[in-house]
Amino acid sequence: MGLDKAVTKPHEALAAHLADKLDAVNTLIRARMASRHAPRIPEVTAHLVEAGGKRLRPMLTLAAADLCGYRGEHDVRLAATVEFIHTATLLHDDVVDESASRRGRPTANLLWDNKSSVLVGDYLFARAFQLMVETGSLRVLDILADAAATIAEGEVLQLSAARDLATTEATYLQIVRGKTAALFSAATQVGGVISAAPEEQVSALFTYGDALGIAFQIVDDLLDYQGDPKATGKNVGDDFRERKLTLPVIRALAGAGEDERAFWRRTIEKGDQRDGDLDRAMTLLNGCGALDETRAEALQWIDSARAALGALPDHPVRDMLDALAGYVVARIN
Repeated sequence: MGLDKAVTKPHEALAAHLADKLDAVNTLIRARMASRHAPRIPEVTAHLVEAGGKRLRPMLTLAAADLCGYRGEHDVRLAATVEFIHTATLLHDDVVDESASRRGRPTANLLWDNKSSVLVGDYLFARAFQLMVETGSLRVLDILADAAATIAEGEVLQLSAARDLATTEATYLQIVRGKTAALFSAATQVGGVISAAPEEQVSALFTYGDALGIAFQIVDDLLDYQGDPKATGKNVGDDFRERKLTLPVIRALAGAGEDERAFWRRTIEKGDQRDGDLDRAMTLLNGCGALDETRAEALQWIDSARAALGALPDHPVRDMLDALAGYVVARIN
C-alpha cells in the first residue's frame, strides 16, 4: 500500500525536487527490464512498474545521495536497483499470498500465471545485481545483497509465524524488518555510501530508513482495522479475513482472557470465521487499547527516524525527509 491522499504530500514535494533523477531512473528501468528472448518479461514487469506506485524506495536512495552532496550517476543505478528488488518481491508475494489484486489492479499471477510471476521476479533480482555491480562498490553490493537475503528470510519467517498466536512482538518486528524496513534502510544507506559520506552520516541514514520502514508497516497494519478504504485501497478487516497476526492482534492477545483467546484461536489460528466476527474483533481491539498502543508504537519509531536526521547536513532534502516521516503517521491521525 502506498501513501494515501492528503492536502500536504511530502513525497510529492520530494519527487518534484528529484524530478530529473527520477526520470533517469524510469528510463533505466525500462531499458533494463527489456528482454530480447522472452517478451513476457517486460510485459509482466511493466504491469507492476507502471501501475502508478510512488517510487518511494528509489526516491529515498536519490534523496540520501543528494543530501550527502553526490554528483555522479550511480545514484540512478542504485535507485533502479532498489525498485527492481521491490518489484521482484511484490511478484513473489502475490504468488505466496494468492493475491488477486494490487493497487486496485489484477495481479500479474492472475493475468498470466504463478510460474511467470516467480520467474520474472527472479529475472528482476538478477538485473538488480547487475546494476549493483556497475557501481564498482563492494560495500554497496554487500548492503543490498544482505537486504535481499533479509527480505527472503522475513517472508519465510512470516509463513511459519503468521497464524501462530504464540508469535511474539520480537518475531513480528523481525518479520517487519524483512518485509519492509530492510529495503528502506538499504535504500537510504547506499545513498550515503555512494556519496563517500562520513560514517556517522551513513549510520544515520540507515537508522532513518530502518525506523521509517518499521513505522510504515505498523501504520499499514493499523489502517487495516481503522483506515478509510477509499484512501488505503484496502477493505477494513482484510488482514483479519486473511488471518494475519499483526501488531494490533498481538497487543490484544497480551492481555486477553480465556474467552478472548478462544475467539482469536478460532478466527486466526483455525480460520473458522463467522458473521459478526470482524465486529467482535474490532470491539476487542478497541476495548483493550490495542489500536491506541499500536499507534503509539508507530509514533515512537517515527520519533527515532526524525532524531536520526539530526546527524545529517542542513539541507532542504533533510527537511523533506523529516516531513515524509511525519506524513507516514499522519495517515492515522
